[in-house]
Amino acid sequence: MATEIKLPRLGQGMESGTIVKWLKNEGDAVEKGEPLYELDTDKVTQEVESDAGGVLLKIAVREGEVPVGQTVAVIGEQGEEVSLDQPSDDGAPASAEKPAEAPKREPERERGREVSAQQEAPPTDGATRADGRIKASPLARRIARERGIDLAQLRGTGPEGRIVAEDVERAAAAPAPLAAPAAAPGEVELVPLTSIRRTIARRLTEAWQIPVFQLTIEVEMTRALALREQLVERAGDGPKPTLSDLLTKICAVALLRNRAVNAHFSEDGIKRFPTADIGIAVAAPQGLVVPVIRRAESSSILEIAAARADVVGRARANKLTREDLEGGTFTISNLGMFGVQQFIAVLNPPQAAILAVGSVEERPVARDGELVARPLMTVTLTCDHRAVDGADGARFLEDVKSFLEEPGLAL
Repeated sequence: MATEIKLPRLGQGMESGTIVKWLKNEGDAVEKGEPLYELDTDKVTQEVESDAGGVLLKIAVREGEVPVGQTVAVIGEQGEEVSLDQPSDDGAPASAEKPAEAPKREPERERGREVSAQQEAPPTDGATRADGRIKASPLARRIARERGIDLAQLRGTGPEGRIVAEDVERAAAAPAPLAAPAAAPGEVELVPLTSIRRTIARRLTEAWQIPVFQLTIEVEMTRALALREQLVERAGDGPKPTLSDLLTKICAVALLRNRAVNAHFSEDGIKRFPTADIGIAVAAPQGLVVPVIRRAESSSILEIAAARADVVGRARANKLTREDLEGGTFTISNLGMFGVQQFIAVLNPPQAAILAVGSVEERPVARDGELVARPLMTVTLTCDHRAVDGADGARFLEDVKSFLEEPGLAL
């Protein structure tokens, strides 16, 4: 009996996803657990595995946004008839009577987008619709923005001439003429919102409504820098530990001493966690993401460095999974490498606190009645006042300062 493959809920709060590419064609054999299509969610683009094995009898939705629970394909035995009530991509009822037949050309319309009756007309050229909009998958648009490719110069090879990711990758590898020209002076550039950017906007708006307070402290980094140099020498061919790796370990130890800060706030209560799963804010091409280093308190700094190198590399290659991004109990945002001395980070709900880390700079300090130069770093803790009191945050920062100035206390 045929099995309907429905769009899964891949995380709490997920209501829809955008299918960007099918990895199997109608008529192909599929094994249970085998990657079936690529899905762009509010956090990542990832491969979705098949729930069943057999033959891919029908692709009900080739591309576009789909609500959770909607049927996107049917898998069954070869020759088995399929009848679906919901429409397929071309707007006609899905059926397995002619599984390999291409959809009939109709007035162009992108699934899930409103187009007025006056605009509905056959495309004028390749991937360009009569209304002037370029037909391209969300993933293709994102890659084009990252690579500086002008979609108007490409001819799509996807369904009905739509530009897909492979078309953009091919253009990126081609000689320069396909690259987008620089915008004219004074020209306004409209950058469409990706699903990830929409999620960032929504979550930051929610975070801005939370009653927060900030605490700032200055740390002398002489011993921390010396320890980092020693760890770099010991790393050999492995990832070189950074100050962020050292800070991750320091914060993890301090969090377990101050569990009020290692917490989530919810309407049902405050969750205080027994392990420090620390999120690292990463500026990836698709937007700000926060992959999580698990159980940082029980990991060495070299192990944290390896885990950080892995998740940051995959973040910048857009290869993170939802599991990489979920479950963090605390977040560190470091802008010191950009020369930022001090800043305030926006809370990452439901987490109760986030630490903003500035640059390490030589500054004058008084020692034994004399003015001397020392490497100093400013850190600012933002706390959700519904879950964390001022004294709790202050004690946590006090421990962070003590451990950085004398790392042996934490290690």
